[in-house]
Amino acid sequence: MNKTFFLSLFVGILSSFSGLYAGNPLQQELNNGWQFRQAHVGRWLPATVPGSVHTDLMAHKLIEDPFYRNNEPTVQWIDKINWEYATTFQPTEAILSSNHQQLVFHGLDTWCDVFLNGEKIASPNNMFRTWTCDVKGILKQGDNTLLIRFYSPITKGLEEMEKYGLILPASNDYSQFGGMGDVRVSVFTRKAPYHFGWDWGPRLVPSGIWKPVVLEGWDDTKIENVFIRQPEVTKKQANLEAEINFLSDSTSTLKAEVWHKKKLIAQKEFSATASTNQISLPFVVKNPELWWSNGLGKPALSEFEIRLVRNGQTIASQTVKTGLRSLKLIRKKDDAGSTFYFELNGVPVFAKGSNMIPNDIFLPRITPQDYEKMVRDAVDANMNMIRVWGGGIYEDDHFYDLCDQYGIMVWQDFAFACAMYPGTPDFLENVRQEAVDNIIRLRNHPSLALWCGNNEIDAAWARWGWQKGYTEAEKEQIFKAYTDLFHHLLPEVITAYTDGDDYWPSSPMSDTAVNAHELLPATSGDNHYWGVWHQKHRFEEYENNIGRFISEYGFQSFPEFNTVKKYALPEDYDIESEVMAAHQRSGIGNLRIKEYMGWYYNIPEDFEQFLYLSQVLQAKAMRSAVQTHRRNMPYCMGSIMWQLNDCWPVASWSTTDYYHNWKAAQYASKEACKPIIMAPKITEQALELWVVNDLLKEIKGNYTLELFDFNGKMLNKITGKFVQNANRSNLVRTIDLNTFLAGKNKSEVVAVLRLHNNSQVWDEQTCYFTAPKDMNLPKNPGIRVETFRENGKKYLRATSNQLACDVMFYSPDAEVIFKENYIDLLPGKTYVIELETDAENYSVATRFIQ
Repeated sequence: MNKTFFLSLFVGILSSFSGLYAGNPLQQELNNGWQFRQAHVGRWLPATVPGSVHTDLMAHKLIEDPFYRNNEPTVQWIDKINWEYATTFQPTEAILSSNHQQLVFHGLDTWCDVFLNGEKIASPNNMFRTWTCDVKGILKQGDNTLLIRFYSPITKGLEEMEKYGLILPASNDYSQFGGMGDVRVSVFTRKAPYHFGWDWGPRLVPSGIWKPVVLEGWDDTKIENVFIRQPEVTKKQANLEAEINFLSDSTSTLKAEVWHKKKLIAQKEFSATASTNQISLPFVVKNPELWWSNGLGKPALSEFEIRLVRNGQTIASQTVKTGLRSLKLIRKKDDAGSTFYFELNGVPVFAKGSNMIPNDIFLPRITPQDYEKMVRDAVDANMNMIRVWGGGIYEDDHFYDLCDQYGIMVWQDFAFACAMYPGTPDFLENVRQEAVDNIIRLRNHPSLALWCGNNEIDAAWARWGWQKGYTEAEKEQIFKAYTDLFHHLLPEVITAYTDGDDYWPSSPMSDTAVNAHELLPATSGDNHYWGVWHQKHRFEEYENNIGRFISEYGFQSFPEFNTVKKYALPEDYDIESEVMAAHQRSGIGNLRIKEYMGWYYNIPEDFEQFLYLSQVLQAKAMRSAVQTHRRNMPYCMGSIMWQLNDCWPVASWSTTDYYHNWKAAQYASKEACKPIIMAPKITEQALELWVVNDLLKEIKGNYTLELFDFNGKMLNKITGKFVQNANRSNLVRTIDLNTFLAGKNKSEVVAVLRLHNNSQVWDEQTCYFTAPKDMNLPKNPGIRVETFRENGKKYLRATSNQLACDVMFYSPDAEVIFKENYIDLLPGKTYVIELETDAENYSVATRFIQ
């Protein structure tokens, strides 16, 4: 025997004692050594786990990257056949000697059979569930073989549809892209809906082990989960309750303890049974440090260690990190209808944010760095809420940890969108277990503000023509399945497994009642306003479509040219080319952008300039919408854009592209979502100056309104003082335009609006009085840019001889992030912008409106 053997033996013994006395399960990850092949045929090839069939095939160069050019149609065969994954592993001695041995599959996508040493141990059918298999008596010393046979989600979907006897509406299932015609089977499989295509994403239907596989062993006692209930939280005191769910091998007297900041703050003695146990332990935290959303305060987090003790010795423990807060959806009658806003620690909060979709079509490729970048993108844009949209997934734990850390409230949809679903007992029970799994996993996160049943299904059934072609009996059957799921099952699970979390059946809706469909414009509930874009309303119509909470609205743009170059070749550089059309999943998309552009701007012939101007157009729409919504608080208390991110490189409604590059709209959102802004409203006769204050304290200051010509000559100036109450929007002055413009041509002047006090400028923005295409803008404004370093940081300095609108800074030869971008350069003023780049040598170029 050698030293290595003794060291391994010693570690194994320690692990065994750790399992016996510390009570926490021993875990062995089984994510290495996997192989895959087409089921029953072909040769085994190395596989990556977590991963997917598509990414494994790409790794072996057996398929081309489906994101590149028009490759997507060439890989549609993959979802029509079965695939197998297999590995051989050796369990540790500590796990083999444990009383309980389990294989835990945190994510299997989707229909499959699982075999251990030739014995079937599970038949999972839901990618959103955790599957735990007892393998005591099957697990053996030495080599163990684990085989997972994945079945075609298309074949399985067809089987389920045939059994159900109805083809159900699923308007965003791009079945025709997959050679399925109008046969949409996605609704019969509990799999991420967006895998089957959407109007911003490809149809790529993967299979595979998408989350880790873990072998567990434990003895005596295992804590399954701990829930820190928060029945009452105030600044003075948090009345809390630790709900401990655990398994025990024996009947015995135990003591439950709560530790906080290394102090024992609560304990309780009780009798445990030899099975499943639940114990509740109330405790109090005096003068708690509260969790606040971004912009309102520190998102303070607290750790609580829960211990189970027998005869003075800890036999199991678990630590929970959460934030102490009171977070509620407030819906109460008022003169207009009913409110819809979130109240955090007793304070009404205007929700500023964006909808998110999954960061990649191939989920295992999403890294912690991707989540960090995405959440930071929201934080840096002064947002305080992200809606996790229902056509994707219940996101990774790391995402919610980041939202907790940065103060981003989460509106969480269940994974249902834009489709009707079957109502069989098996399907409903599968969904019930899915909901239980994910509610238990996420319920300790202080960022979680709302559970929503689905995306747009209620509105679609009421208004999208989905009921056509069905008999009255079929319509009754379909709608009963809907109500059973979203008005009974899901709220019942919320009630059973949370401490009163708010639930909203469908977004949008006017109320929680069955058939309480969305009102337009809304006097209650939430709205998805798509008049701008789908109905070709002008941007000015945001002012006439103000709801109580706008949970979706948006406008498309192209990604920046560097992103386009990653999926297209020079011969593709035309918005109507086959490749550019393939990377635009809204059929009306590219030409709709061009049509809107013609309303406000001169349409450029140059391809790169067109991409740039599409982003400026989108920014104009989003800034207009956010300012309008905020100006109308407290009637309107939410502005959630569609959408924050992309799952592949594409022209879409995103404000950051697939590579997390900020588009112009993200920079515009950063300005429009600042805690204190001026939100001007221009009519034919007047310029209204509105001040919006999200802070929890009154502010006093000055406003300045200056009128310039495009050469920088001041033509007029108005100043005044204002007092703005906390958490309010108010009109501070109405200015007659004829008097202010003093006969000057609207197409040749710019107004500069500024909110400030003696120590800081809260907001500064430019304001125009006609469409950019009607402005007599300088063709060559004389922009000068230089880069420099100071105190270890990199900057650019920009000046202009004449007005330059929406100036985009970019580097043609390096990866450079600009802290500010798409800004107006006023003549005679110097602009300094911080840069982030690893490059030592780089240049900065500009684009601007011409």
